[in-house]
Amino acid sequence: MKNKKNILRVIGGKFKKNKIYIKHSKILRPTKNLVRETLFNWLQKYIKNSICLDCFSGSGILGIEAISRKAKFVTALEINKKNTKNILKNLKKLKIFTMQVISTDSIKWLKKKKISYDIIFLDPPYKKYKILEKSIFLIEKKKWAKKNTIIYIEQQINKIKIKIPKNWILIKEKKNKNFKYGIYKKK
Repeated sequence: MKNKKNILRVIGGKFKKNKIYIKHSKILRPTKNLVRETLFNWLQKYIKNSICLDCFSGSGILGIEAISRKAKFVTALEINKKNTKNILKNLKKLKIFTMQVISTDSIKWLKKKKISYDIIFLDPPYKKYKILEKSIFLIEKKKWAKKNTIIYIEQQINKIKIKIPKNWILIKEKKNKNFKYGIYKKK
């Protein structure tokens, strides 16, 4: 029997209420239900037929949520091989064929330009400020984000200020005592 702490539910769309099983890990921190609900309400007018990039996929829940809400395709990057296998199991169970999972270091992958995305999710492990900053820098430098790309950033609140490119305009943001999250639009 699965431990309740190891189960996530898809919040909305085609796969609403479906269970996603995750492996227990001290470093895996899936985006909470309330945050996902808020995020995808913000993304409602952008998500349909979008091509998405999930840079630190972890449980894969952001990508699955995007597909559930009619994103056309998601590329999910995850460095941990156990997490990658787990995401693939969940995709197979849900019969999702429009999400590619790549077991890779997101920073190394972002150094190689491939295509631009409509929506990019940046939710690296907390306290990994340099990884977040490096990701933002590479997304801008290598043009992963085109005009009007939406970029989601979730980060722990701290004294370190993350540099955001001037052409990324903050659209929405929420904070609590531990973390903040928001969406930016590239101009």
